[in-house]
Amino acid sequence: MGLNATVLRRTVTASVVSVAVTITPFFAAIAQTVVLNGAGATFPAPLYERYIREFQKANPGIRINYQAIGSGGGIRQIQAGSVDFGGSDSAMTDDQMANAHQGRGALLIPTAGGAVAITYNVPGVPSGLKLSQAASSGIFSGRITRWNDPAIASTNAGVNLPNQPIRTVVRADSSGTTFIFTNALSAQNAGFRSRVGPSSAPKWPGKPLQGRGNAGVAATVKQTPNSVGYVEASFAKSNNLPVAALQNRKNQFLLPTLANADNALDNIRFPANFRVFEGNPADGYPIVGLTWMLLYKRYDAQKLPAIQRWMEWVLTRGQSINASLEYSRIPPSVAQRALQVVKTQIRRR
Repeated sequence: MGLNATVLRRTVTASVVSVAVTITPFFAAIAQTVVLNGAGATFPAPLYERYIREFQKANPGIRINYQAIGSGGGIRQIQAGSVDFGGSDSAMTDDQMANAHQGRGALLIPTAGGAVAITYNVPGVPSGLKLSQAASSGIFSGRITRWNDPAIASTNAGVNLPNQPIRTVVRADSSGTTFIFTNALSAQNAGFRSRVGPSSAPKWPGKPLQGRGNAGVAATVKQTPNSVGYVEASFAKSNNLPVAALQNRKNQFLLPTLANADNALDNIRFPANFRVFEGNPADGYPIVGLTWMLLYKRYDAQKLPAIQRWMEWVLTRGQSINASLEYSRIPPSVAQRALQVVKTQIRRR
């Protein structure tokens, strides 16, 4: 799991975009201007803004508004029926999907992915830190408390690790980034799962420092010697933050590059409902996650062709934009499956 356009991407806290876009013959024609309102995750907001801007160039018949209010807000608004589509980096539960707004039901459609990086400030270790799965989960579960712990030293031969307490830095706000991070560490280590577990707002052991958003975490790490935190990988890249190489299931130590994140998504199993909880992929960078658009299964006659046309574009031409903004694309076979769901499972109310 990203912050230039990419700098803004991870620090966006609220963004509203209104543009006009027109439907092509792929779905039924739209006789008049239609407005689609969306709200939710901040992580994909810059990407969605770009989607809308590009879509608008050839299509003046649909207006799309997307407000970046956070993943939790996107789910709540879908449940309440106050938007036409939502955005979330955390998957909805079975109950939330089945009972979205007066029984209309909800679908999760993956649109992009991203990596979460571990960034650090260890005097004398400006770069090159390697963390095993046992080390990263031990640090954030509070079981590993000093930088020269054998679990860290064993993968960093020749590195002068200080005999100093580790200061962990976590998100102060509920976030999809935190869910991706804790879900991955929970999959990698049973001890982390029992002490922390996957959550967008976990109860962290001890007294970690806190920062709001990626920018807040990064600033706190930068200001605090011997600290370590987690941020979206593209934010780390855009801000030249030091990041650790993390151990994957193939015993490789990989950096959170776009190529390594794409490789991880290619090795994740997508179930029929696209609700992926797999936190330790078979290959590639080990901490990656998805962002979804949240759609109803039922729309009125006016909005049905508009929402289908919009999603068709996102899952085809839109995917070619992802890499330019440092987002992982959805594997093509998965995108085609998702498009079939949009075409066959969304119906008129």
